[in-house]
Amino acid sequence: MLDTALELIRSVDPNYIYLVLFFFAFIENVFPPSPSDVVVVLGATLIASNTIAFVPILLITSIGSALGFILMYVVGYFFGENILRKGKIKFIHKDDLEKTDNWFGRWGYRLILVNRFLPGTRSVISFFSGAHRLNMIKTFLLAAISAFVWNTLIIYVGMQLGNNIPLIDYYLTTYSQIIIGITAIVIIILLVRFFIKRKKTRLP
Repeated sequence: MLDTALELIRSVDPNYIYLVLFFFAFIENVFPPSPSDVVVVLGATLIASNTIAFVPILLITSIGSALGFILMYVVGYFFGENILRKGKIKFIHKDDLEKTDNWFGRWGYRLILVNRFLPGTRSVISFFSGAHRLNMIKTFLLAAISAFVWNTLIIYVGMQLGNNIPLIDYYLTTYSQIIIGITAIVIIILLVRFFIKRKKTRLP
């Protein structure tokens, strides 16, 4: 099943695949719930079949992520405190704001360098880098380096998945069959208990 799905993706023009990967890498900073890492991992599985190449996917996703970071840096730079502190952006929570404030005060640019490795708070770091008036060029370069290192890791994971699709597909299929079997047994037990209880209620 997994192999069939990936085969369908392989039939798509590689340029479109690169475009989709760029989009998800870029949009993550604008819309944090975006599953960009998952998309990149799935895209990287295609490297094993030579549908796309390692270097282009690494550069495209890293640049896309850095550009998305800078877009939100600009928003933070010009609107900063007014937007962040008044709760106008729902996915940024008060706890995240306080935590990131403290981190910026202590770590500064080093925080941008490791932002990709900070799940849960990295979505607001781009805003704060602008609100704290950090240098744009230095911020972009550090964001790109952070994305480059992170994407290297998750693309490698995707490559390993791509090299083991039959094995992964086997385990997923086996898991699904086990779950279906357990579900069927539970349903049968519930039905048996229901009919036994119903039969008892009918007895005088």
